[in-house]
Amino acid sequence: MTKWLFALLLLTLLPVNVTAESAEEKGLAIAVEADKRDNGWADQVSRLKMVLRNRRGDQSTRENRSRVLEVNGDGDKSLIVFDSPRDVKGTAFLSYTHAIKPDDQWLYLPALKRVKRISSSNKSGPFMGSEFAYEDISSQEVEKYSYKYLKDERLDGRDTFVIERYPQYKHSGYKRQVVWVDKQMYQPLKIEYYDRKNALLKTLTYHEYQQYLDRYWRSGRMEMVNHQTGKSTTLHWLEYKFQTGLTERDFDRNTLKRAK
Repeated sequence: MTKWLFALLLLTLLPVNVTAESAEEKGLAIAVEADKRDNGWADQVSRLKMVLRNRRGDQSTRENRSRVLEVNGDGDKSLIVFDSPRDVKGTAFLSYTHAIKPDDQWLYLPALKRVKRISSSNKSGPFMGSEFAYEDISSQEVEKYSYKYLKDERLDGRDTFVIERYPQYKHSGYKRQVVWVDKQMYQPLKIEYYDRKNALLKTLTYHEYQQYLDRYWRSGRMEMVNHQTGKSTTLHWLEYKFQTGLTERDFDRNTLKRAK
């Protein structure tokens, strides 16, 4: 009887938030917390240098400008305009990310002077010849995936949650993704992408994080390696600025043709 009373007393002293949480619930909770911490920045602009490498190590460089508008109740809107090299100068990519329906994406090709809509079934294709797919560069809304917590793990000296996420979009090029989420920043440090046959396709790593507005973390360099082709792409993010006053009008389809 004494042991039973002691056990009962111990249970009453446990924190009220200690619950039996499934791996799926914990994975979702981590994703929700990461999304919550990155809300409220309104808009951001930056410069971006893209370095493409083939299997032999030969490389080419592209420079562009990016601007993003945070949209309440839906996914973000983004516009990328290429400045160099000459053969892609003036090319512009517009994306309306959605939480629970296919993203709307358009590409303006100055040589043809026309706007091309990216098919909802072609989001797994390479973006401008890089190792990033169209679906990789859209905002990662929580509702786009289902989740599962796998484990805690140290990665490059930092404590992380390791979660698995499964695309809910039927045309995704991936069966699943494994994400290492930094416990302090609640930002990804590494993502492994598995193709539809469940073979490791690509690995993305994030480097040189900095904090802006005393709250928002952004990576200064992203490295995507394609294990199946031997190709890789590096993204260098430069000159981040936030809350610059962008509006919906800065992201309409007419913006593509006049983007400079």
